[in-house]
Amino acid sequence: MSTLICGSMAYDTIMVFHDRFKNHILPDQLHILNVAFLVPDMRREFGGCAGNIAYTLQMLGGDARIMATVGDDFAPYDDRLQRLGLSQDHIRAVPGSFTAQAFITTDLDDNQITAFHPGAMNYADQNHVADAKGVKLGIVAPDGRDGMIQHAREFHEAGIPFIFDPGQGLPMFGGQELEEFVRLADYVTVNDYEAQMLQERTGKKLDALAKLVKAIVVTLGAKGSVVHAGGKQIEIPSVTPDAVLDPTGCGDAFRAGLLYGLANGVDWELTGRLASLMGSLKIAYRGGQNHRIGRDEVADRFHRAFNMKVW
Repeated sequence: MSTLICGSMAYDTIMVFHDRFKNHILPDQLHILNVAFLVPDMRREFGGCAGNIAYTLQMLGGDARIMATVGDDFAPYDDRLQRLGLSQDHIRAVPGSFTAQAFITTDLDDNQITAFHPGAMNYADQNHVADAKGVKLGIVAPDGRDGMIQHAREFHEAGIPFIFDPGQGLPMFGGQELEEFVRLADYVTVNDYEAQMLQERTGKKLDALAKLVKAIVVTLGAKGSVVHAGGKQIEIPSVTPDAVLDPTGCGDAFRAGLLYGLANGVDWELTGRLASLMGSLKIAYRGGQNHRIGRDEVADRFHRAFNMKVW
């Protein structure tokens, strides 16, 4: 089953400052803040929600199609997608723009200072769901504001079931807009903080919102996740990772597991556990797309974690 993944494609530049920000920022001088941090360690990762989700979904054997807007600097990412065999049919280049990118500086206390440039992401509404033929499932992941609204409406109008995944884009929307997203969607996935914000902005409790969709999935970090579906709460356990190196992209790997389960008609007990496993496998690698695990190893890890067969 073809899955259309609407969301961002981005570069993540991660730098490490070998000291603590607090030692270089004077509290009484914040009104004239002018600081520079020497960052000996730097790496550039391929990222963006759409890219990360598609990467893991394809790894699981899913048919992932990316719908995104990118800039003039996309060539290295383009080469990567070609090597991976991921379709670029619905990736639109916006001349005169940069591909979305984040510049993240981390100190020794794991504090972060991030600058994010949306670039071509702001033109996501130039893409249309109808341009992707044969799609049976979709997801609206963090992207340009207008693009997210448009793609949700287009999925709904086309009768294509989809996940609404607001992520870090949630603060861009007011209560009425968020409620419209929920009413249009078939599924919603958020972390615990986003779930709280969603309730505050819409003025509706989670159980009331869950009645508007087939399921709401709330991730709880190391505590696992909860699927609110059919008036029930299905608790999904977490999986102990081999190592905790980098949480970047863990939520995207989790969502890839959800999409695989939905595309293959798997029940929530199994789908939730597959999603949990994929998030756990990803956290042992730096970046959102450096984990590469075959289906046989996924099946083995799944059996060891849950004493169940995944396929």
